[in-house]
Amino acid sequence: MRSPVVSTSVTQSIVQDLGAGIVTGRFSESAFPSESLLCEHYGAARTVVREAVKMLVAKGLISTRPRQGIRIAAEDDWNLLDPDVLRWLLERKFSMKLLVEFTQIRLDVEPGAAALAAIHATAEDRRNITRAIERMYAAENGDDDSLTADIAFHVAVLNASGNRFYRQLREMISTALHVSIQRTNKLKGVHKASAKDHDKVAKAILSGDPEAARKAMFDLIDGVFVLMGDDAKFAEK
Repeated sequence: MRSPVVSTSVTQSIVQDLGAGIVTGRFSESAFPSESLLCEHYGAARTVVREAVKMLVAKGLISTRPRQGIRIAAEDDWNLLDPDVLRWLLERKFSMKLLVEFTQIRLDVEPGAAALAAIHATAEDRRNITRAIERMYAAENGDDDSLTADIAFHVAVLNASGNRFYRQLREMISTALHVSIQRTNKLKGVHKASAKDHDKVAKAILSGDPEAARKAMFDLIDGVFVLMGDDAKFAEK
């Protein structure tokens, strides 16, 4: 049994451990532990465990009902827009189908955000987009990290859209990109995202051309399907 501790960090640790366990199938062969067993296992106070359970309920991973205890929810009920849930899904045994589905969502969301950014971007938004592109070029010369620069660009475009719903998706997009970019790089041996292709999107946004921004972003993300090749076509079936 672990030493008893009471803190927010303990609650988060329990959520991370149980959440990852649910998504990766750790409890598929056995019933989910009761509240008292969780307290014993983690050496945590009942209030801490209950808070962790509430957080997992909010993520759609479990349900609690009187006399039924805690049950794992069906995967279709999981909150895939929750960054933790999406990260756990992407980090479990690799699924090309999941990567394809995520890329399809990006193809619907990000071109629209880019078009709006061309209209609504503030001076600060423009600086953030420009800085992200500069970082991507620097990464190609080995002077920055290509993955974080790439993600910074896509997040900057979502923020620049001026649309609160697109902005709310930035954590989901950022979380999934951390995994998906590394996956696609591994699939085709591509080690760095093209700064030039991203710069086309940036230039269209900065010049205030929404349709050019939309098309450039669409082409950029559609290129991910090219990287995945026949594997993506097979996964869609």
